[in-house]
Amino acid sequence: MTTTPAPGPVRGLRLGLALPQYGALADPAAVARFAAAAEDLGFTSLWVGDRILAPREPSDLYPGGGTPEHPYPKEFETFADPFTTLAAAAAVTRTARLGMSALTGPVYSPVLLARALTSLDLASAGRLDVGLGLGWLREEYFATGVPWEGRGKRLEELLDALDALWTGDPAEHEGPQWRIAPSTVGLRPAQEPRPPVLLGGFSPPALARVGRRADGWLAGWMPKQYLTGLWSVAVDAAEKAGRDPGALRRVLRINPRLGTGVETVADVPPCLDVAREEGITEVLVDLHYVAKDVDHALELAGELLASAEM
Repeated sequence: MTTTPAPGPVRGLRLGLALPQYGALADPAAVARFAAAAEDLGFTSLWVGDRILAPREPSDLYPGGGTPEHPYPKEFETFADPFTTLAAAAAVTRTARLGMSALTGPVYSPVLLARALTSLDLASAGRLDVGLGLGWLREEYFATGVPWEGRGKRLEELLDALDALWTGDPAEHEGPQWRIAPSTVGLRPAQEPRPPVLLGGFSPPALARVGRRADGWLAGWMPKQYLTGLWSVAVDAAEKAGRDPGALRRVLRINPRLGTGVETVADVPPCLDVAREEGITEVLVDLHYVAKDVDHALELAGELLASAEM
């Protein structure tokens, strides 16, 4: 049997692509076709996001440019389930990493989340990257019965509980939010001791948590000085915790979108140059805001790779 080698980096960068999941691209039946084609093109990772609902009058504005008139992108009104989307991609790909950028961690029960993530890691033969963040929309917390206050501490405990469920024998956890009785957990991740955990966030406390607890940072496109400054917080926290900051990953997310300065696929290569200058080796490009449909997204993905390789 011939094994297809994993696609290599593009000029020192491993390029990932968001799977069709929301807005005009929200077509669960097209995920498998898109994922297989993206891997064949040479993308080394495939990603999903997490949006639970789109309230008509939200309490919070989308931090990526929300206004009172348009509190969040209209694309958020149609959003497919991230676990189902990744499972469909896992079934038809062989080499691409599969990740989340990012699940709103505190709204999930650790026992149910660990079961789903472990199943995905096994289904993909150990290709899962677990991405978690706090989210920004308090109505999502209210709708899932989770308090908005204390969400940072809840995320910290979620990480503790996931570690216990992935590595404990028997697995158990006792904390302010959850009690997991000593239990046999026969289903274990393919990756040992667990899948990599990447954390999102754009504040000093969030980056300190990355340095103390995570395997890397899910970063968003921002001016170079902010990328550098925030990353220094994670590096400092890792050193204080006795961890090797050089082992931490950075995945830079780029969303071509009107009004951001990165509005077309042609605007992405200069961002890749900045990533290289910063020592970032992994980039995720999300085409949901510029693609008309799934076929158009694949067309743009091909253009992106061609321009990135120039």
